[in-house]
Amino acid sequence: MPRPEPMPGYGQLLQRGYRSLAGAVRSCTDCGWELSRRTWAENASLAWGETLLCLLCAIGWTWLRRAASGCFFRPFGEWCNLQPKDAAKMPESAWKLLFYMLSWSYGAYLLFFTDYPFFHDPPSVFYGWEKGMDVPTDIGIAYLLQGSFYGHSIYATVYMDAWRRDSVVMLIHHVVTLTLIVFSYAFRFHNVGILVLFLHDISDVQLEFTKLNVYFKHRGGIYHRLNDVISDLGCLTFSISWFWFRLYWFPLKVLYATCHTSLQSVPNIPFYFFFNALLFTLALMNVYWFLYIVLFVAKVLTGQMQEVNDVREYDLEESKKTTGPRKAGELQLPKSWKEGNHLKNGLIKDKRL
Repeated sequence: MPRPEPMPGYGQLLQRGYRSLAGAVRSCTDCGWELSRRTWAENASLAWGETLLCLLCAIGWTWLRRAASGCFFRPFGEWCNLQPKDAAKMPESAWKLLFYMLSWSYGAYLLFFTDYPFFHDPPSVFYGWEKGMDVPTDIGIAYLLQGSFYGHSIYATVYMDAWRRDSVVMLIHHVVTLTLIVFSYAFRFHNVGILVLFLHDISDVQLEFTKLNVYFKHRGGIYHRLNDVISDLGCLTFSISWFWFRLYWFPLKVLYATCHTSLQSVPNIPFYFFFNALLFTLALMNVYWFLYIVLFVAKVLTGQMQEVNDVREYDLEESKKTTGPRKAGELQLPKSWKEGNHLKNGLIKDKRL
């Protein structure tokens, strides 16, 4: 089997990927529903038993989250005497942190502690591809965990999570991700799927860890500087990792492999345009969220935001709150200063940049 040439520079990768994608679109003369149905029937391998198992695991994730929140996360938040708003959000972040730590650690194990060369040699994700090929057990476990969790996340975003300004985009993200997981498994593109999941999960780990420190920095009516410092550092590392993993490595490793080298390894690769369209949609959503991150950092640097309250700052309820008009010449002071309790036990409760 011919192997692709060594990986060129970043700009050349994007240019080649765009040319390959554009060429595939121009050469497509039978791209209707009938072709899609025939391609699925000839190349897809997805048993009903596998689908049912994934659905049952998604229900299991939902039950496990409710049990963990009711028996552990909420009581722990009450024991720590968190502020009511933070206590309501803490179980969601704690649950997501546990899962993403598990999934990212398992992905790192597959990519760096086994014989899979996908991270260091991205074009290898398509070496030896055959329709209906067996999925290795260790990769199959990763797909079961991720597919069922994103099925659960679609339900959780609507009925369990705090509703935020980006919740609609988050819901679209979960649908796109679940579609990629299901179709990549059915068409045996599981190798590139593991790489995609690994590059995205690390940012979620840092996001939820940072949010937990935001929630815990005001507990028991006292400001805790350690949690505040950790949340500031977490915000910085989260922004850097988002750019590096999702905006640099994702196009460099994944889009280059799926748009360009896939056609060299598998000239008649099925659903080429469909998969790459979903991956580009995922990339655009990463850019969309990164704009919010840049806006957040700009607010902190310019003093428009006095402290890190929520990494994303998307709470819809807070955005609806309005304050009365300020009287001319009135000095606006923080509420805690007006109440005379901005200092308690020698700790400053209202941090100012």
